[in-house]
Amino acid sequence: MDLRKQIPENLKEALRNKKALELSVLRMLQSAIRNKEIEIKGGKETLNDDEIIEVIASEVKKRKEAANEYNKAERTDLADKEKAEIDILMRYMPKQMDENEIKEEVRRAIEEVQAESIKDLGMVMKIIMPRLKGRADGSLVNRVVREELDEE
Repeated sequence: MDLRKQIPENLKEALRNKKALELSVLRMLQSAIRNKEIEIKGGKETLNDDEIIEVIASEVKKRKEAANEYNKAERTDLADKEKAEIDILMRYMPKQMDENEIKEEVRRAIEEVQAESIKDLGMVMKIIMPRLKGRADGSLVNRVVREELDEE
């Protein structure tokens, strides 16, 4: 999957089909990718798919946080818009792992570092996050690691 080509193609399609929300999200995404290229590589090189996935994950995280804040303020209309944007962004992310798959990976990482208590949380997270990058939400992984370490 070449995200560098897929995103502009989908943007053109959204423009043709007059899908305003999708068009807005894809324009924002292209802008975020371009900004990251300028930040990291001085704008001279393009990001690879893994780096683009990091940008998308960051945008998804921002929208989840915004949706939570809107829900707290009882602005469900704005929260729903953020969730719709998340759905559009998730199309470009790798298949997300479910909680059971995350638990298996966490258990392997705990065995590798021989973690024994919650004090070893940092060591486990340091190993597990690069493995699950883009395939699992960091807060979910953190919660699973904490649960697994509490059991031991």
